[in-house]
Amino acid sequence: MRLTTLGMTRIGHGRIPFEALLLAALVLPAAALAQAGGGGAGGAGAGSGASGPGAGAAGQGQAAGQAAGQAAGAHGGQNGQAQGQNGQTPQQYAAGASLIVDPRKKAPAKAGAFTMQEVIDLAKAKNPTILAAESTLRSVRAQEIQAAVRQNPYFTFYGTNITLPAEGASNPYAYSAQVSRLFERGNKRGFRIENAKATTAQTQAQLEEQIRQTILTVKTAFTTMLIAKQATLLSQANLKEFGHEVDIANDRYKAGDLAKIDFERLDLQLGDFEAGEANDIINLQQASAQLQTLIGYDTPKPDFDITGEVVPPAVSQTKEQLTQAALASRPDYAAARYGVEVADSAYSLAKANGTTDPTLEGEYDRSGTYNSAGFSLNIPLRIFDRNQGNKETARFVAEASRFTELAAKNQVYSEVEQAWVGYVQSKKLSDRFTGHYLDESTDVLKIAQFAFEHGGIALIDYLDALRDARSTVSNALNAYQNTWLAIHQLAASAGAEVVP
Repeated sequence: MRLTTLGMTRIGHGRIPFEALLLAALVLPAAALAQAGGGGAGGAGAGSGASGPGAGAAGQGQAAGQAAGQAAGAHGGQNGQAQGQNGQTPQQYAAGASLIVDPRKKAPAKAGAFTMQEVIDLAKAKNPTILAAESTLRSVRAQEIQAAVRQNPYFTFYGTNITLPAEGASNPYAYSAQVSRLFERGNKRGFRIENAKATTAQTQAQLEEQIRQTILTVKTAFTTMLIAKQATLLSQANLKEFGHEVDIANDRYKAGDLAKIDFERLDLQLGDFEAGEANDIINLQQASAQLQTLIGYDTPKPDFDITGEVVPPAVSQTKEQLTQAALASRPDYAAARYGVEVADSAYSLAKANGTTDPTLEGEYDRSGTYNSAGFSLNIPLRIFDRNQGNKETARFVAEASRFTELAAKNQVYSEVEQAWVGYVQSKKLSDRFTGHYLDESTDVLKIAQFAFEHGGIALIDYLDALRDARSTVSNALNAYQNTWLAIHQLAASAGAEVVP
């Protein structure tokens, strides 16, 4: 008997599960197996199944019955009982089968495995890019000290005719000491301090923006490694389980219960499992190396491990809440706002630099035996150079900074909107895999496995079910990864955490 359709059949408004269809399809073979009595159940031990039809070898006598019993016993376990031949239904068989491992279960981790938050903390403390940005901030903050300094006074001392006597010479020796200082007008120093502080605030926001981008990169690398780790564990477990399935098929082939071509086609599937495992190991090792580089490790450590939930959680905030949070806390938008302050203070300073700064000088002179004192006042006449060009340049820069702020604000709205759309759609798909597709594909595969091992469907149908199940698991992991990445992008766009 051969079944070529796996799934659910609709009748009216009801649904008949595939298990019921398969059970009905197996009624005659299962009934025949039940009639075999002790021979069918104990064939693996005594070889007394003379009727043999329950194993798909009807009319071949005692040898065929014994071979069928051995094949079923190989699948049934160490006690030698043939599952499916002692009244076991497909549902009961499916409950105990585990050919495809559930990707929703949290993967085991090594002792000391890092969580996502621990990895982020390490990146903040050791990432070279962040450390470089912090050093840049310290250098910019030092300019506040320089902007606050006042003009230095000048001291001048000189002498003339110092070899001549004080009396009798027409030009006796003379000494002079002068002290002068430039006095700034127009509040130049105040505007310099204001500009330096605004520049520091802007640089601080740029540092936080660098941290925000680095954290997004770290979260992305963490998720990539976590999914790669999950995929590797699943591929290894599935390879082991399918290897056991091939061993059962080999026993059936040797017992004459399975054709050689069917066994070889089944055996060839091991190559796909092995190739999948190799690819997953490569992806895991590469993702681990990338993540370790981001958190500041000089060389990747082979025992590095992480732990976290594979199934993505739901975001509790609304899009409007995330947008308001982004406007309040996004560092790139804050840097644009501080850029306006920097430009405005630079314009004010440029106007102040167009004012006249006088220089006051005091002088003491001694010529021969006479002492004298004096002073001078130097006031530049700013007839031609009134700093006109710098004023205009600063004014246009201030105007441009406002457009830059507006562009940054619009970018915030756009990024939150795009991230929200990506999250909603990806979360909807991942939830479908979590609550529906994975369970359904697992049921189909388990029952197809039961049917194939007991002659209910052909090998091609079983292999189709196997490929569908593996494809479903792969698609589920991709959906989980895309949803996590969408959550990370949403958190970055909002400038705040969106999940606990």
